[in-house]
Amino acid sequence: MAAVSASLVKELREKTGAGMMDCKNALNETGGNIEEAVDWLRKKGLAAAAKKAGRVAAEGLIGAAVEGTKGVLVELNAETDFVARNEEFQELVRRVTELGLTAEGDMDKLKATKAPSGSTVEEEITRAIATIGENMSLRRYGMLSVGQGAVASYVHSSVAPNLGKIGVLVALESTGDAEKLVELGRQLAMHVAAANPRWVEPADVDASEVDRERAILAEQARASGKPENIIEKMVEGRLRKFYEEVALVEQAWVIDPDKKVKTVLQEAEKTVGAPVKCVGFLRYGLGEGVEKEESDFASEVAATLKH
Repeated sequence: MAAVSASLVKELREKTGAGMMDCKNALNETGGNIEEAVDWLRKKGLAAAAKKAGRVAAEGLIGAAVEGTKGVLVELNAETDFVARNEEFQELVRRVTELGLTAEGDMDKLKATKAPSGSTVEEEITRAIATIGENMSLRRYGMLSVGQGAVASYVHSSVAPNLGKIGVLVALESTGDAEKLVELGRQLAMHVAAANPRWVEPADVDASEVDRERAILAEQARASGKPENIIEKMVEGRLRKFYEEVALVEQAWVIDPDKKVKTVLQEAEKTVGAPVKCVGFLRYGLGEGVEKEESDFASEVAATLKH
């Protein structure tokens, strides 16, 4: 049998939305005939994914996994919240998340990583689309790691262990007690889930964001009619409030709002037995930033009846 060309596999994949290996197998089975290969995939239920590709996928699950001093978050979207309670979907998210520990934070590498079944992650998702019957999208994947210390995770609104609607990783650098670091990291991850900071330290805040905020605050202060030297002081004072909102270490600790997070880190040094530094965090909220279609159920029913 003649070898199937890569361009033919690509064409079939674009036509059907099926995985690369499935397309190759279909072409091999049908002697390279594209139309017969489409039928072969449809009979196997693998071409159904293409019909669902246009639907908005903003539900689903966030998965978290930690191994030693590294951790990953994955967001796998589906169309409805119902799918998040599907055990087959949960197992898929869990499997993809665990495979993420080997993909070095690279999305393309994760999609090409082989699962225990022998299929790639991308092919496994395509199969799940056909089986479960909803469009799905591997939307985000990120990794945090430290040379020495701990990475801790927290998943909020969980439907199963390490699967839920908000996932957080926190990376702590320290030579101290690893177990106590993980415990501290989990508390910090819970704080990040609730307070949603954008940066770790004020120094990390993007300069353009600071300039924009300063300009807005200056205009607001000038409206009070105060002289410029007073306005400068007013702006700096209000900028401190801005940092308390967006920088993790400057935020009020959710467990004890009388303390700042930086104070909690300093106090933890006694328990951990060494200096502790938060070097990063990652927070995924399910579907954030995805434009969801608003549907009018009554209109949909009326339109259906007309047809």
